[in-house]
Amino acid sequence: MRIAEILHNKGSAVTTARPDLDIRALLALLAEHNIGAVVVSPDGRRIAGIVSERDIVRALYRHGAALLDSPVSRIMSTDVRTCAPEDHVEGLRRIMTDHRVRHLPVVSGGELVGIVSIGDVVKSAISELATEREQLVEYLQGGY
Repeated sequence: MRIAEILHNKGSAVTTARPDLDIRALLALLAEHNIGAVVVSPDGRRIAGIVSERDIVRALYRHGAALLDSPVSRIMSTDVRTCAPEDHVEGLRRIMTDHRVRHLPVVSGGELVGIVSIGDVVKSAISELATEREQLVEYLQGGY
């Protein structure tokens, strides 16, 4: 399965935040959209960074509640791993596991076109296994 299939099934909408947005507003954005990470972008197309719930918790632990009024750019990860719509999900599983990331922006032609989470990857793996199971059952029932 390719990343494009995941985006086709879940949609390509990506919640983004400008680098100057304060962290308090970022928390509201995460809660409002029920998501675990936001792509930081000055224009909704180019990626400046990414901020996850984990990034926020760690930063709050280190800097305290005063951090809430700081800009997102203060805590965002700028070394953002990405994938392309034509990439295979299997490769994405490896990237997420090896680099311990749970969200990967999808980029095509240098622009943000979607985001894939570890949940999306697990869901696709379950779907593939169910399809394989159905095919095996059909084969066994038809072959004997």
